[in-house]
Amino acid sequence: MSRSTRLFEIIQMLRAADAPVTADQLAEKLEVSTRTVYRDIAELQAQRTPIEGEAGVGYLMRRGYDLPPLNFDAEEVEALWVGLSMLARTGDSHLQRAARRICDKIDALHCPADWLQVSTWGAPVDDPAKGCIPVASYREAIRAEQKLRITYVNGAGERSERVIRPVALVYHIECTMLAGWCELRGGFRHFRTDRIWACEDTGQSFRGQGSSLRDLWNEQEGKDPAPQTA
Repeated sequence: MSRSTRLFEIIQMLRAADAPVTADQLAEKLEVSTRTVYRDIAELQAQRTPIEGEAGVGYLMRRGYDLPPLNFDAEEVEALWVGLSMLARTGDSHLQRAARRICDKIDALHCPADWLQVSTWGAPVDDPAKGCIPVASYREAIRAEQKLRITYVNGAGERSERVIRPVALVYHIECTMLAGWCELRGGFRHFRTDRIWACEDTGQSFRGQGSSLRDLWNEQEGKDPAPQTA
């Protein structure tokens, strides 16, 4: 999460709170250190954001402070609600948490559309406590154009070590597929994320190649309706 996004999130959490929120509570929700929260609060106060309170006591947003409203009509709000709710099917826990934050912001400015229900049936949640690798780590590698070393087990139970250049994530109802250039096979391959048993950053970058590799992958996908799996 970038610092600007984090500052915005702090404002949103304090606006929604009806009691002082401690730095520890903010740090837990933002997944950063308490010291980082202290620095962020100081930065917001320096920008004349009306945050009152102090370390060890908690923080409150002074009444009357608000952000510009989002100009969504009723049907647009409903479309957002359904689309965000469907992220529960992806199994991507980080995207699910982001979706809940967005829904909270929509609710704060409009009537909630929680009468629109979406089934949560889909891919299992990528819970690290169960040994799952967070899908967010693949998204981060794609954005940073970092090579990954993965241990993959295919549908036949065959295990292999691969170094890949990840270019895209494809969300299906029952699983998520990581698309990347596989150095072992010398071509694009698709890996079910629930079959990746281990993943680590190689420390090697393919910076500047991501966009062209993605274009090539999209072109190949358009010609070949049956993508090559690992």
